[in-house]
Amino acid sequence: MNKDILVCGVGGQGTVLASKLIASAFMSEGETVHSAETIGMAQRGGSVTSHIRVGDAAYSPLIPRGKADMILAFEPAEAVRNLSYLKKDGIVIVNSEPVKPITESLQDTGYDGTDMIAYLKTKCSCLVVDAKTLCEPFGSSKFFNVAILGVAVGTNRLGLNKDCVLKEIETRINPKFIELNKKAFLAGMQIGETNEA
Repeated sequence: MNKDILVCGVGGQGTVLASKLIASAFMSEGETVHSAETIGMAQRGGSVTSHIRVGDAAYSPLIPRGKADMILAFEPAEAVRNLSYLKKDGIVIVNSEPVKPITESLQDTGYDGTDMIAYLKTKCSCLVVDAKTLCEPFGSSKFFNVAILGVAVGTNRLGLNKDCVLKEIETRINPKFIELNKKAFLAGMQIGETNEA
């Protein structure tokens, strides 16, 4: 299998953990995986992009522009910023909830993510997920990183099965939060499956 997945968001959203779960799940299935992160200047709020390349066709950890099969975007503006990586028949799974940059609080630009979502819908196959609603039963939007992974698995376009990812959650997540993360993952899967039905 050859698959290129780009995970993007801002610092503090858990994008790096999500990318590590994807990479380790593919490796547990016997696949060759290359991955790399580019992290913005700020620990919280800076752009974070993870490249995950699966299969023997990849000789570099960085996905070339126009080659990503899937973009998992934790923030609408980051989805638009990275859209050039998506291949023609690829899919973007994007959080509708924006993370407002510092400039928004200083200048009140009115950024709420809706223009970004509208733009994405005109440019690509796009599945919009409301992190606030999805994660409300779990008490925190911090579970969105695992929930969006569930959405991706549920669409059957990621190339991983449920059991493989659940095993990685059990291995890599703090034991106190394993059960909630598993529930968030399964809730996300339902959204992915519904979208593909």
